Amino acid sequence: MFVKWLREHASSSALLVLFRLYLGYAWITAGWHKIVDGFDATGFLKGALAKASGEHPAVQSWWAAFIEHVALPNVGFFNVLVPWGELLVGIALILGLFTTFAALMGAVMNFAFMFSGTTSTNPQMILLTIFILVAGANAGRYGLDHWVIPYIHKFVNRTSRPHLPHAFHR
Repeated sequence: MFVKWLREHASSSALLVLFRLYLGYAWITAGWHKIVDGFDATGFLKGALAKASGEHPAVQSWWAAFIEHVALPNVGFFNVLVPWGELLVGIALILGLFTTFAALMGAVMNFAFMFSGTTSTNPQMILLTIFILVAGANAGRYGLDHWVIPYIHKFVNRTSRPHLPHAFHR
């Protein structure tokens, strides 16, 4: 019943606008500061590796292996991906543009930060993001998705129909 309300009712869309605005502001602020002030993930990643040892590690060994063998060797890529990803997720959430995809990408970043041993506001952001993801298209009803998604559906349906003689079309 609650999921149906989230997915179908205008009142839940209005509530989700508040969630989107809060999350969008948080992502834009984080990304913008990293872009303007400069960002180097090396220290963060090395700190996460340090949390992967001991009797009760905050970072699991499989994630530490990812950091050591993928993230650190490609830190330059992550130095661009993280701040711009945060900024673009924030803009998309505020505008209600590709809302569920933006929310999913935000959740991926939140989980990556938590896997790296950082809590901060990540759990509350994930909790709010779950409501947006469960709501699906209704989360973007009061946003650009209201116009963009139907246009995309129309374009995809028009281009994906096979070109059969007129007699074969229903």
